[in-house]
Amino acid sequence: MTSRTRPRRAVKVPAGATTVRIPRQRGRRNAQPFVVVMPERRSFTREAVSALGSVLWHFRRQLAPTGFAVLVFALSGLLHMLASWSGFLVGTAAVLAAGWLAIVQRNRPETGTVLAWRIGLASLAFLAAGWMATATVLGPLTGPLETVWLLICIAAQAVWLIVRRTH
Repeated sequence: MTSRTRPRRAVKVPAGATTVRIPRQRGRRNAQPFVVVMPERRSFTREAVSALGSVLWHFRRQLAPTGFAVLVFALSGLLHMLASWSGFLVGTAAVLAAGWLAIVQRNRPETGTVLAWRIGLASLAFLAAGWMATATVLGPLTGPLETVWLLICIAAQAVWLIVRRTH
């Protein structure tokens, strides 16, 4: 069977690549054809998304509260669509934050900066849980809830960065 009538083997090429086939060289027996794969240039959008993802991944520990806030925002929207009555269950978390402060202060009484940090953290948790309960019942984009979410997110991020810097 001559080389002209012999069926050619398919060469696997990655998706999105441009290939240039160089025919088999004469005089070589059983030699595979050369295949040059030239990848396409990445678009500007893909480069921008890749750079943004790289920066977010690099600063992932510093941005943990913001990521958590975005997750809570999406979760409250999902719960609002599926079962808005679940906001009343989420509301118990706000009460638990205030209860935590009372129990901890009774078991290990503190004064000064420790008490200030406890009150600050309990009030931030109370606000966040109360926001999620309200957003689950009414919807996260209702009225001033998005502004309140942004303020809670900024406060949590600021506290997170201060605590990570001092310890």
